Amino acid sequence: MISFSNVAVRYPGASRRALDGVSFDAQESQVTAVAGPNGSGKSTLVRALLKRLPLEDGLISIDGSDIASLPQQEIARRVAVAPQREDLSFPLHVLEYVALGRYPRLGLWRSATAPDTVAVESAMERAQVTEFASRRTDELSGGEWQRVRIARALAQGARALVLDEPTTFLDLAHEMSLFELLHSLAHDGMAVLLVSHQLNLVARFASTVILLDRGKVVAAGSPDTVMQASLLEKVYEWPLVVTRDPAIGAPALVPLRKRSH
Repeated sequence: MISFSNVAVRYPGASRRALDGVSFDAQESQVTAVAGPNGSGKSTLVRALLKRLPLEDGLISIDGSDIASLPQQEIARRVAVAPQREDLSFPLHVLEYVALGRYPRLGLWRSATAPDTVAVESAMERAQVTEFASRRTDELSGGEWQRVRIARALAQGARALVLDEPTTFLDLAHEMSLFELLHSLAHDGMAVLLVSHQLNLVARFASTVILLDRGKVVAAGSPDTVMQASLLEKVYEWPLVVTRDPAIGAPALVPLRKRSH
C-alpha cells in the first residue's frame, strides 16, 4: 500500500541525512510501527510522505504510484494523516471539524451530499466521538481531541491511515483505547502506519516494527525480532531488559536505573 524505497532526505544546511536509504512497506490489514529515539527520522518519514520535504534519493509510492506524480489532493484521497502537531487558528464544532475530512473528495466548490454526511457520521461513530458533535474543539481533553482527529482522517475515506506520535500527552487508558481502535481499523482492512516511541504498546499491537537510528533502518520485522535487549540498548543508549507481557506474551521493555558510583 505505502512503500518507502531507498528514501533519503537531508534538511537544508545539514551535514548528515535525516533519512538515509530507508526502505519498508506498510501493508493493508496491518499495523506497521516506526520506532526509534528522538532525532532518528521518524517524523521526517511522515513529512516526506506528505511531500513537505524533497527527497534526495529514492521514492515513496502509494498503491504503486510514485507520490512525485500525484497531486496533493489525490494523495489525501489515498492516505489520511494525523500529524504530530496541529493547532487550529480558531475553534470549530467537532462535527464541522470532522467534516473537513471530506475536502479531498469535494474540492472547493462542491457541496456535501448524502454520502458525505454518512461518511462523516460513520467516522465519528467508529472513533467514538459522536457525543462530542456539538462541542467545540477547544473544549476537548487530550484523549478526546486525538479521537476527533482520527475521526476526521477516517472521514476522508482513504484506505491507509498514518499517525505521528498519536499518544502524546495521553494517559494509560486513552493510550490503550487508541491502540485498540487502530488495531480494529487494521483488522477491517486499512493499512495503518504508526510513528511511536511507545515500544511496549507497539509490541502489543503492531504486526511489523521498523526501528530507526540516525536515519537508518537498523532492524525490521515482528516485535519479537526487533525487541532484542542488545539491539535496543545500543540504539537508545540506556541499560534495559526485555521480558514478556504476562497478559499476551508480547515482548516488554523494562529500562533499568544506572548505578551511581
